[in-house]
Amino acid sequence: MIAFLVCRSIVSTDHDRMSAEVDTVKRMMGRGKRYRPVTWTLAGTAAAVLAAGGCSTSGGGSGHAPLPSESGRPTGAPGNASGAADTAAAWHRWGLNPLPAAPPPPADKPVKLAATGTVPVLTHIPTTQKVVFITVDDGQEKDPKFIEMMRDLNIPITMFLMNDAIKSDYAYFKPLQALGNHIQNHTLHHPVMSTVPLARQKEEVCGDQKILTKEYGTAPLLFRPPYGAYNENTRIAVGECGPRAIVWWRESMQIRNMQYQDARKKLRAGDIILAHFRGPSELKGATMTQMFTNLLRRIQEQGFTVARLEDYIRPPAG
Repeated sequence: MIAFLVCRSIVSTDHDRMSAEVDTVKRMMGRGKRYRPVTWTLAGTAAAVLAAGGCSTSGGGSGHAPLPSESGRPTGAPGNASGAADTAAAWHRWGLNPLPAAPPPPADKPVKLAATGTVPVLTHIPTTQKVVFITVDDGQEKDPKFIEMMRDLNIPITMFLMNDAIKSDYAYFKPLQALGNHIQNHTLHHPVMSTVPLARQKEEVCGDQKILTKEYGTAPLLFRPPYGAYNENTRIAVGECGPRAIVWWRESMQIRNMQYQDARKKLRAGDIILAHFRGPSELKGATMTQMFTNLLRRIQEQGFTVARLEDYIRPPAG
């Protein structure tokens, strides 16, 4: 495990002090494992707020689409049928019992993003609702069965897509987007951002922003740094390329169970969960749908349901 600073508040802060941790990241990654995730553990206390740069969109990616307060069907409603019996049948197809329907999104969004200034780092969404948020990174695995699963279960996810992983088949993610799932920025090539200069970081963020906007018709509002590693230059690059927040996480899904940042090893209302588009070669023979089934079971066991992350975020006005 690697120590990494994670703030307890919605706006995380950071120092440009990660060189030792990043050296460890590089050793863990190894050659040929560019997209392998690094699970960080909570260490230290929140650092001082950074003075990051402004927020022009000259790098591409302006024009965020408005985020509806209620998009798509309620969580758990099947995509091809209606009624409780059909819902149960759709979930049973995947070996699951239906999750409770997600509550209506709050009219007063708990996260309000600004059009200018330092981008915040979101590690948690302030809410008392018994909801968590699923985010799925990279895009390497393109299992058609996963699209079927999402149509049946209508579980909202947020996709942080990296161009190197998705460029072989941009179209795969469009049916998932059509279900109301938002596509967000995760760089062009998946570098450890805090190890590269500002100019390279801007290339990574602005380049992915431009491609994702072109391919999917909406400019990403959010950015996730690969491996969770970021510094002041990352926040400057993100602000100048178009996204208005960096998104971290408190749990990461493995194959059967989650790893927790919280020592209590329990979900809390508003937690952001990290998962990945992965297949049997990275999941020790398990499929993407099996991993996701296990994730939903872990959420259900703790009495939570899944809500759409973007329904709790207000984008900048205009």
